[in-house]
Amino acid sequence: MIYFIGAGPGDPELITVKGARLLKEADVVIYTGSLVNPRVLDYCRQGVEIHNSATMTLEEVLEVMRGAARQNRTVARVHTGDPGLYGAIQEQMDALAAEGIPFQVIPGVSSFLAAAAAVPHELTLPGVTQTVILTRMEGRTAVPEKEKLSELARHRSTMCIFLSVQQIDRLVDELLEGGYSPDTPVLVVEKASWPEERIIRSDLKGIAHQVRQAGITRTALIMVGEVFAASYRPSRLYDPRFSHGYRKGEP
Repeated sequence: MIYFIGAGPGDPELITVKGARLLKEADVVIYTGSLVNPRVLDYCRQGVEIHNSATMTLEEVLEVMRGAARQNRTVARVHTGDPGLYGAIQEQMDALAAEGIPFQVIPGVSSFLAAAAAVPHELTLPGVTQTVILTRMEGRTAVPEKEKLSELARHRSTMCIFLSVQQIDRLVDELLEGGYSPDTPVLVVEKASWPEERIIRSDLKGIAHQVRQAGITRTALIMVGEVFAASYRPSRLYDPRFSHGYRKGEP
């Protein structure tokens, strides 16, 4: 079996119990060395075959998987965060499926969740927003026209923007064009959950300057929205007058 394992955002303890167990059982490990904390490899047993995919092409990664499959060996393909978000795993899974090689995906903790925990702040609040948009700026990977930041910003919900801090000036311009006010709170979390984690708090009119001053150019998540400053209504879930399937509310 080949397991695509989400290693989490950085802290090696944020890998799932299942992910850690499968790493211990793996005969071959292919990990994204440019992003995954190498301490995650401490879960591996002695003598395991390890490949750093940061130096490999897709075909080279697949060839390691094919070879292991022919020998009936277990492979742990380790990606940062959750492999379902910007994980570049679809082409790997499609190739394996076409060749009849079995695989499974083990989810992980995404960096947007680690960033929210680091702040710490809820991303959805009653009376403010019940929606979180996960997106990125266009770079080498194109973004559909309807998914431009200026279009998504029209919703005025919480936005978690990946892989875009190096374009912070253009990002601010698009968010303002879409309808966020210059005073909208912005948080930039660099290397969420790593020992060197940094958090910058500002608003749209000031964030670009602060990011440049801090020298942040990669491995950072940008969170935008009124949820980080607006007043809100407490959840009704614990309101003594609110009835639900497990409790009858007071009259």
